[in-house]
Amino acid sequence: MLFNSFEFLLFLPLVFTLYWFVFNKALRNQNVLILVASYFFYGWWSWEFMLLLALSTLLDYLYGFYVASPNKIKSKIFLWLSIINNLGILGVFKYYNFFATQFQQGFERLGLHTNPVLLQIALPVGISFYTFHGMSYVFDIYRGHQKPVSNLVDYAVFVSFFPLLVAGPIERANHLLPQVQRKRSFNATQAIEGCRLILWGMFKKVVIADSLSLIVNEIIQNYQSYHALTLLCGVLGFSFQIYGDFSGYSDIALGTAKLFGFELLSNFKFPYFSRDIAEFWRRWHISLSSWFRDYLYIPLGGSKLGKIKAVRNTFIIFLVSGFWHGASWNFIIWGGIHAMGFLPLLLLNRNRQYVSDGVAQDRSWPSVKELIQMLSTFTFVSFAWIFFRIQQVDVALDYIKNMAMDALNHPEQFTQIPHGIRIVIYILPLIVLDWWFRKDERKLKITHSRLINYGMYVILATITIITYLNLIHQPSTFIYFQF
Repeated sequence: MLFNSFEFLLFLPLVFTLYWFVFNKALRNQNVLILVASYFFYGWWSWEFMLLLALSTLLDYLYGFYVASPNKIKSKIFLWLSIINNLGILGVFKYYNFFATQFQQGFERLGLHTNPVLLQIALPVGISFYTFHGMSYVFDIYRGHQKPVSNLVDYAVFVSFFPLLVAGPIERANHLLPQVQRKRSFNATQAIEGCRLILWGMFKKVVIADSLSLIVNEIIQNYQSYHALTLLCGVLGFSFQIYGDFSGYSDIALGTAKLFGFELLSNFKFPYFSRDIAEFWRRWHISLSSWFRDYLYIPLGGSKLGKIKAVRNTFIIFLVSGFWHGASWNFIIWGGIHAMGFLPLLLLNRNRQYVSDGVAQDRSWPSVKELIQMLSTFTFVSFAWIFFRIQQVDVALDYIKNMAMDALNHPEQFTQIPHGIRIVIYILPLIVLDWWFRKDERKLKITHSRLINYGMYVILATITIITYLNLIHQPSTFIYFQF
């Protein structure tokens, strides 16, 4: 079930009404309702994959008790069983065909012909997200940061809570489970904030991302017919398309959770206002970045074992992060590009210079230095997005080549209006509003005047509804559903 579908517009009010007005007498009843609603939400795509979700949940629930054993050998054995189980599920459904094809090509280079059996099944929606939920739970038990949960329903809600089930954010057990286990009371202020986030997320998805996708797809599919400036518009358009799409999903997820009394982890904090690549990754897909930091980078030694191992560990997490996004070389290259961008900051010990304060922290406008830093970082990130968007590596390279060569051969085009310039219509409002909201991504207020704020909400809602009804005939899926 898509957030931007008519089915969800019926599903959400129904579950909300039952949750607060029928099942509100007991916490157990509310959690059972959330669990049933979550499985219905997920099963809307496929009941077979719903069974896979249930199996993964049950296994990690059981592993947790054995990992908590005071017997260190037994604890480690079941930790590895959990890791093998979760990575095995990912390996079969997400990566098997990739590796089978790569081995086939490798053998053929040696003159050996093979005919591997490929799986003809769709990738289960959200599999990378809910397996990471289960793995983090077991890891935290092993480290002594989390105790096993005795109530299976509570644990299942943690794994499958429908707002975050298919595209995150990737929650931690010590953050979400206590909220699942304690009594929740309706909070009108929290619910209003949730509605604002849902509206803002829908606006970013429907008006910005879906509208930009029409332009971006047309440019990329016909890139050989366009001049460099138009190809540049395609890159710029996709940068904001994927931001509007994924951050829009996260806003809807956070807002929906608020309606039920839950506070989820932030997943985006205005990443395109970052002043270097390190800050970008502290602001983009935060839950995934922190997951790899805590469960891969630090266990590998982080940056405490010398520069050589720090460089090694940096490349590992960026390459693995790229591969997490998809079983394709373009995602690995995308991760490698970001590793190369992060490397100078690491070697110069400047990778943590922008940890606490955001850009123009106490000012209305950025300084010239900050503006140059943001534009440089955005340019680098946008270049990397080419490999994220175009799955065929040779096509991505050809796109870049055509853009560079045409810019050199036809410099006069930069004095003309390019095809695709209308992307500015969608990008500028997002940049302006993001700048106003940048100090608190959850409040979504541009002034202290309630009248002006609510006027803005009405405008956003009206534009979103009109766009949805007139431009998007079928609800488009979210980009990160494929991961």
